[in-house]
Amino acid sequence: MELELVLSFLGASIILTFMPGPDNIFVLTESLTKGQRNGIAISTGLVSGILIHTLAAATGLSIIIQKSAIAFSIIKYLGAGYLFYLAVAAVKDKKPLIDLKMKNGDSKIGFLKLIRKGFLMNVLNPKVSLFFIAFLPQFISTKGFNATHQMIILGIIFMIQSFIIFSVISLLSSRFSGYLNNYKFWKITKWSKISVLSMLGLFLALSKK
Repeated sequence: MELELVLSFLGASIILTFMPGPDNIFVLTESLTKGQRNGIAISTGLVSGILIHTLAAATGLSIIIQKSAIAFSIIKYLGAGYLFYLAVAAVKDKKPLIDLKMKNGDSKIGFLKLIRKGFLMNVLNPKVSLFFIAFLPQFISTKGFNATHQMIILGIIFMIQSFIIFSVISLLSSRFSGYLNNYKFWKITKWSKISVLSMLGLFLALSKK
């Protein structure tokens, strides 16, 4: 694997993980309304699900990519199209409403049950699978490990950085809520997300096997 590709992948992953979305907003609201313990447990479950999506993409997608140039082109353009779709969809995103007064009985739920909740939320979301199918292939190198192993390594990197960021969001939830409730900050992160997704889609469309 090439260091430049790994660093590019890490940079893109960190930016996308920080961008306000369903997962990190859920972690934030859980931490604010039910405590940091709940937020970290949910984070653990969410990132654990990433491994399942990675293995699915690595064991199936990588074989197709290696065996057929036509299949590679089809997957490439479908993946690029999906990333462009996510960018266009992000234009319609509205600033989330975080209800800090919302509280319920989940604050005393067991740690393992919270992990399972986050895990199922991630694994049962088909959009996550589609994202990894579109995202991972463009960072695969023709040098070093085979594509399957490279995808698994990239998936683990994505999982680790996601857990760190989600945990930071949980621990600093009271501060992050102020930023999310700030319209200017929301606007900046929204258009940053659109830009990153568009660039990833473009790079994927122009990539060569």
